[in-house]
Amino acid sequence: MDFHTLWIALALVLIIEGLMPFVSPQTWRRLFEQVKHLEDGQIRFFGLCCIVLGVFVLFLLR
Repeated sequence: MDFHTLWIALALVLIIEGLMPFVSPQTWRRLFEQVKHLEDGQIRFFGLCCIVLGVFVLFLLR
């Protein structure tokens, strides 16, 4: 993997992350209000699930 591919991946992450607040800012705001009330362990578990899913998808695509 070269730096060009890394920058493309970063750009895609930013595009995907920006879709929700652009399309529905009020829903995005409500979601973050709900996340504020989660325990640290719940947030870490969600983060771990995202990491595992991302690694799995990368494994499938390589």
